[in-house]
Order: sequence, then structure tokens, then C-alpha cells
Amino acid sequence: MRTADIDRRTAETEVAVSLDLDGCGNAEIRTGVGFLDHMLTLFASHGRFDLMVRCQGDTEVDDHHSVEDVGIALGQAFREALGNKRGIRRYGDRILSMDEALILASVDFSGRDFLGFQLDIPTEKVGTFDTELVEEFWLGFVRNAGCALHLRKLAGKNAHHIIEGAFKAAARAIREAVEIDERFASEIPSTKGVL
Repeated sequence: MRTADIDRRTAETEVAVSLDLDGCGNAEIRTGVGFLDHMLTLFASHGRFDLMVRCQGDTEVDDHHSVEDVGIALGQAFREALGNKRGIRRYGDRILSMDEALILASVDFSGRDFLGFQLDIPTEKVGTFDTELVEEFWLGFVRNAGCALHLRKLAGKNAHHIIEGAFKAAARAIREAVEIDERFASEIPSTKGVL
């Protein structure tokens, strides 16, 4: 079973994440940040991950700590669920359209973290959500999952569509990367023999 349960507690947040990489896309998301709930529900559905996320954070300050810490905990869950990464495809990519927005996502579960974030979101807010937090979420994710992720806007002018397209594209790229390739099910996908 490629699953993980993460509990992360700080003075600012309490986050619980349960992840099944080989799920059906079921999601139970309650972060206290409505827009993030929407994005994570889409992420689970498009990645076909079963995902439960609960967060109690200091949203009376702002949403920053909750969004970042959920990204951290989700990254930790992916790292734990992947184990030694034996048999995974390792790489995944997707170009995805969301109305006028066109988003490229490419990921490598190399064990090294990097975020190439070139979304150029044209507004500071979507509803009450600070759009700068999208980058903070993905930074927390890649640093803890141990992956390189590139997100690039190829077209788009609606902030909601750009962000939603990025979460969907990332989910589909990540799904491809973490899938087991039966031809190489007993192998670590690296000439070094370790990831």
C-alpha cells in the first residue's frame, strides 16, 4: 500500500494529511481556506489520489501559515508514500487548458527539490485568497516531497483559471510520475540506483 498519514503541529497550525497514491480521487478537505479546499479537491480528483486534509490555523492573522503548512504536510505525505520509489515512472508532464488559460506542469521525483514557478497571476486576490500563496504552497510541497516541479503559464488572463489550471496540470503530471511502470516494477528509476 502506497499510503501515508502525516500529523504536523506548530504554534501556528495543526495539519493532518492522509494520502493514498492508488486511490480513486476521493477527497475530504477542510483547511479553513475555502479556495485552497477547492484546489485540493481538484488536485485529488485529477491525480486520482484519495486525500484527506484537515488544518486548524491562525487564519485570524491571514491564510499564509495554513496554506504553506498544508503544502509542507502534503509534500511529506508524498515522500512517505513513495518510499524508495521502486518502479515509479519518476517523470510526468502535462499541458492543460482551462478556458483561456494554458498551463504546463512538469515534475521529476528525483529526491532533489526545485520549484520553477512562472505563472504570472494577474491579480493579488481571488475572492479573499492571496494569490501569492500559490507559490508558497508549491514551495512547501517540493521541499518536502523531494521533487522538481515546473509550473508555467503559456496563456491566460483570468487568475482563477490560471491557478486552477496549475493545480489540475500538476495533479496529472504527478499522477503520471508516481504511477508504477510494470516493465520496471523492481527497479529504482535512476542509473545511480537510488533516489
